[in-house]
Amino acid sequence: MNTQMLELATWSIETAQGAGANACRAGINSNRSVEIGYRERKPETIKEATTKGLTVEIFVNGRYSSQSTSDLRKDALKAFITQAVASTKLLAEDPFRMLPDPTYYAGQSKVDLKTSDPGYGSFSPEARHQIVKILEDACLAKGGSKVISVEASVEDGHGESLMVASNGFQGFNESTYYVQYAGMTGQDKGDRKPNGYYYAVGITRKELPSAESIGAMAAERTLALFGAKKIKTETLPIVVENQNVGRILNGLLAAMYGRNIQQKQSFLADKKGSKIASDKLTLIDDPLVVGGLGSRLYDGDGMASKKRTMIDSGVLNEFFVDWYYSRKLGWEPTTGGPSNLIIPPGKRSVKEIMNDLKRGILIAGFIGGNSNSTTGDSSIGIFGTLFENGELTQPVAEMNIAGNHLEFWHKLAEVANDPWPYSSFRLPSLVFTDVVVSGV
Repeated sequence: MNTQMLELATWSIETAQGAGANACRAGINSNRSVEIGYRERKPETIKEATTKGLTVEIFVNGRYSSQSTSDLRKDALKAFITQAVASTKLLAEDPFRMLPDPTYYAGQSKVDLKTSDPGYGSFSPEARHQIVKILEDACLAKGGSKVISVEASVEDGHGESLMVASNGFQGFNESTYYVQYAGMTGQDKGDRKPNGYYYAVGITRKELPSAESIGAMAAERTLALFGAKKIKTETLPIVVENQNVGRILNGLLAAMYGRNIQQKQSFLADKKGSKIASDKLTLIDDPLVVGGLGSRLYDGDGMASKKRTMIDSGVLNEFFVDWYYSRKLGWEPTTGGPSNLIIPPGKRSVKEIMNDLKRGILIAGFIGGNSNSTTGDSSIGIFGTLFENGELTQPVAEMNIAGNHLEFWHKLAEVANDPWPYSSFRLPSLVFTDVVVSGV
């Protein structure tokens, strides 16, 4: 716990109550980030930013507001908080706005989630520049004469966040992150200029693959797009690569939020306990994964984090419902949003699965698209590679898949054994059968 942050947050709450607030929650965030980017072997971006701010949530006479400032001098804060309380009194009443029942704070795990790297302070500017150079050089070497341009970058950050509430909650978290990225634009036939990329994210540097492998993979993924074309509209299996599964899953998740349910904008509102997908889909929200990018001991309301099986063998078990919308809905609260989302991996590799499927499309990415959380209808552009007899044959692009989530997820036929490790969405590649892929 950062004692200086705790003292200031506690003082802020006392100041708010002294100005007439019935209750108050204060949060302080301190963040430092560094970004370095190269193009044509020269630095293109060098940024360093440090921010610190305080947010107070004021509850007074059935009214509520949330207000923020970066001026943390106590004399300035006193005037800011006093004005915040006064302006809150002028707002319309909202009987559902109040701090959570303190019983929901209880049971917070004592495990060390290891969300920060103790060695972050020793990461030197020279080391950052060296990594970017390696990323760029590896991408250029792999891309060869096909390269038009390469961009490479690293970003890292350290943050501390503290939250205190007037009804007894105290919470603190320290975190770090590292990102390594390489992207390549290549010259294909005619005026086609495919662009591909690869990246990795981790809490510690040792979690990341080598910079050489990231740069080479960025070039490899770009070269795989060369010669891409539409094929005829066809109903066939698709394999969605692990790092892209989150894009289609988000359309399903949008209907699982308490806000959308309360606002009549969820196609899943009345589906709790119903089978909404094939029995291959189990979705777990686990905030207590040690070293997880989405790990947390408490959520934005201060409620103690718990592991939850949101979807169990295709059956919808839970929604993401924060304290406010639980009161509006008259439901038990769960949590306001995902932490680490996990689909348990299967037993076979993508290669093994493609061998059995014979013909289909391995989807390497999505373009544009939309998903309607009210109806479940969705449409999205795809690119990837056609495979036949288990072998990758023809790059494809400018094609589209469309349908309704309540039908689409019933087509999930298999889960691969390759969960994507560089995200809070730890999702393996997914196989869907009988999907209409629109092309020529």
